[in-house]
Amino acid sequence: MVARTRDQLADALAAADTVSSVVMTMGALHDGHRALIRAARDLVGGDGSVIVTIFVNPLQFGPGEDLERYPRTFESDLAACADEGVDLVFAPDDAELYPGGQPVVTVEPGTLGRELEGAVRPGHFAGVLTVVAKLLNLTVPTYAVFGEKDYQQLTLIRRMVADLELPYQIVGVPTVREADGLALSSRNRYLSDEEHTAALALSRALRAGADAAGSGPDAVVAAAAAELKPDAVAVDYLELRGPRLEPAPEHGPARLLVAARVGRGTRLIDNAAIELP
Repeated sequence: MVARTRDQLADALAAADTVSSVVMTMGALHDGHRALIRAARDLVGGDGSVIVTIFVNPLQFGPGEDLERYPRTFESDLAACADEGVDLVFAPDDAELYPGGQPVVTVEPGTLGRELEGAVRPGHFAGVLTVVAKLLNLTVPTYAVFGEKDYQQLTLIRRMVADLELPYQIVGVPTVREADGLALSSRNRYLSDEEHTAALALSRALRAGADAAGSGPDAVVAAAAAELKPDAVAVDYLELRGPRLEPAPEHGPARLLVAARVGRGTRLIDNAAIELP
């Protein structure tokens, strides 16, 4: 079933009356989204409901970003949802989700929201957290499933839910990659074959960093940086942080994050778990 309005969504949720999981997307679904949908199904079982939202959220795009050209493939998205056994697709338009226009009150992401992605894309995470909060409260799931590829986003959503006492369980799913290691992203379709090859530097950098973990945090970053040749990619940031994106520890679990622009400006992000012995 597809719901386009709040009323249609409310009617569908009332009819289902069962435990549910939600997967929030901007459409252009790929195998990474399918992995999220399958994880959502595993959480609720065959008797539960899986909801997928499809909405290209204007609040999280800054000036000069790709809001207008972001891929919109609604019919193939619906086919993918049907193939994965999704029970309900909620696909509102801008006016339905923001009936008063751009909201006056938004969710402030705090200091972390101004670092890493937030430093490169000011206001991005306020837009993300605002739409996630709205969609959580509209779909009222037990579980909300997000990919670890957008690790800072996942971290901030978890913090928002904890800080605001929202009654939802946030579940992270490992990044899904192409056979050559490139993290799956809807923006990968912007890449030419040559740009795709150049973009593999991101996953190579993460692997090199992980391989150097035994030599300490500085060695992790140095090894990763050596794979990011400036003639192939333009790096926005490469940082080693703690698992909640606090400053990197000397020992224990950490997270290596990278963002870079490839070719004509396609911006990609990736990250990997690092264990510092």
